[in-house]
Parts: sequence; C-alpha cells; structure tokens
Amino acid sequence: MNSVPEPAKVKKINLLDFDRKGLAAFFVGLGEKPFRATQLLKWIYQEGVTDFDLMTNLSKPLRSYLAENCCLETPEIVVEQLASDGVYKWVLQTHCGNRVETVFIPEEGRGTLCVSSQIGCALACTFCSTAQQGFNRNLDTSEIIGQVYVAQNRLGKDAKVTNVVMMGMGEPLLNFDNVVAAMNLMMDDFAYGLSKRRVTISTSGVVPAMYRLTEVCDVSLAVSLHAVRDELRDELVPINKKYPLKELMEACRENAKLAPRRTVTFEYVMLDGVNDSLEDAHGLVELLKTVPAKINLIPFNPFPNSSYRCSSKNRIHQFKTLLNDAGIVTTVRKTRGEDIDAACGQLVGQVKDKSRRHLKLKLAGAENVA
Repeated sequence: MNSVPEPAKVKKINLLDFDRKGLAAFFVGLGEKPFRATQLLKWIYQEGVTDFDLMTNLSKPLRSYLAENCCLETPEIVVEQLASDGVYKWVLQTHCGNRVETVFIPEEGRGTLCVSSQIGCALACTFCSTAQQGFNRNLDTSEIIGQVYVAQNRLGKDAKVTNVVMMGMGEPLLNFDNVVAAMNLMMDDFAYGLSKRRVTISTSGVVPAMYRLTEVCDVSLAVSLHAVRDELRDELVPINKKYPLKELMEACRENAKLAPRRTVTFEYVMLDGVNDSLEDAHGLVELLKTVPAKINLIPFNPFPNSSYRCSSKNRIHQFKTLLNDAGIVTTVRKTRGEDIDAACGQLVGQVKDKSRRHLKLKLAGAENVA
C-alpha cells in the first residue's frame, strides 16, 4: 500500500525579522492596533521574554495566533571561546546550518559587540581572512539582531553590550535592508535603545548604498580605506575599481553633513612595505583634507597563507605622529582576542557552503545597490 505523504509544514513567521515599523504593519494586517509592535519589542528585547503566552498585555486570541503562526528564532551558539584578554568569540549556527562569528570586546565602562552581516564576503579584500572563504548568503534581520540578543543573554549580568559595530563577517551595505532593520532595533527606545553614536556601520566603499544610508538611517560611519592611491586600493580593496577614491570621498563628505561636528572614521590596516610609508601618511592627510575625519590605524593580524606582514611598532608610531601633527585625530587599534582568532580581519567562520561561488560573486552584490 502506498504511503500518504505528510502535509508540508507551514514555515512560521520569525518576528525578529521586523523592526518597529515592520511589526506595526504586521499587526495592522492582523486587524490589531500599531502599538502592539512596541509592546512586543519591550517583551523581547527589554524583558527577554520569548514565550507569547507570558506576554500578558496582549489579548489571549492574539497570543494564541502568535504561538501558532509565529516564532522568535535566533542563531544558536555552537562554539564559545574566551581569550586571555577577556574577549569572547561565538560561532553561531543559523536555521539553515550555516555558521557565522560574533565577537564581544569588554573595555572599561563599555562592551563592544562586533556583529556579522553576511556568511562569508563577496568583496575579496586581500588582507582579510573572511574574504578568502568566498560568499555564501546575506543574513536575515533576525540573524543579525539575533547576535545581539544571544550575546547579551549569554553575558547576563556579568557584562552589557553598550556599543555595536557592524564590522564582523561580510560587507553590511551589500545586505542593506536587513542591516538597516537590525540597526533600527539596536537604536529603538523600545528595544535596545543604543545611541546612534554607539552603533557603527563599516563599509569598504559601496558608494550608492552610502548615499542611501544617509537618507534612511543615521548611524556612525566607518570606512575601510587602507590605501591613498587608486592603483594600490584596487589591489587591497577590489571594490575600489568600481567606486574609486574620488567617488568614495564625495560620499563621505555627504555623510559628514548629517550633523554638526560629525566625523567619519577611516580604518587603515598597517601592512609592512605596502601602505605604511611616510609618503602614504602625507597622502592620507591630503586625501582627507576636505572630510571631517578620525583615523583608526589597525595593526595587521596574520592568518594562514597570507603574504602580508604587520608594520613595525616604530613605523606605526611614526605614521600616527605625522597624522596627529597634521591635526587629524588618530588612534591605533589595540589588538584583542588574537589567541582565539577574534581580532580584526581574522573572522573566518565554520561555513557549510557547497556552492563556493567565490569568483563569480566578488562584486555581484554591488551591481544591485541603488
């Protein structure tokens, strides 16, 4: 006798995929009032409640509907590592089995969470370990904000996430809508309530998306610069071939106009004999003379099969001094979590990617950003 196939299960709606505006529209579609969105946000992000039945200011019929048709699903911690300097790194598994990495950096008076936006990265920056694995897919909003949720729950009362930097795996502006929705939740007073100065998005220079960002989401901007000449930046940051330095600087100037005394942070990895000459430092001063800027010098963190070496401490000091003397606030990023491969540029991720669409997708996402 032939067996009768079981009916396909209807996938539940993950409400973590919505920011407040999206949730309000969802509830209005159910015939509910928009304020249900703020109630739900407070339960999830401020009270840590994920059981709909415990959300007592929602009506019983609504709670029953949500329990039957919706879920609050976050990535799951599969590996936790604690570095000797107190940095945590979590390998998180998503609903489809892919894995992504998130890093928590404790400091005096603050705790910074480095959040990933993609599984892998399509931009192939040559000094970054993540880029060497290729690109798999964009993370959903729930998988981005879920990193904050999981980290804060895991830390508990021992530490608090006070700052978020979108500097983990992936290019955030090539996952624009999901990243913006997640950042909205980070800054929403009914969710995490972080100041816009405490949420930073880093980009390698996806210029059209930078303009779009200034229109919809006011967060701090960091730009992965790493070179002051197009020919070198073409090699280090290949998206520069599509959006060269002149276009990138203009987009940075527009972003700086959003608020008085606003600055753009420029990240500059220090590579021995590649981009660390004093001539490069003078070139950096010239390049940024019309952009309100801060510079973060990043000592290169080695990874397997990399051909680069970190600049000497003496050269980094000379580079920093020249920039400071020119009136540009310049800091050197302290390397944290290096013993668990959690430092800048070292995130790789245990990614199950059968397609390995590395070459074809290097710049694919950039084509569709408007």
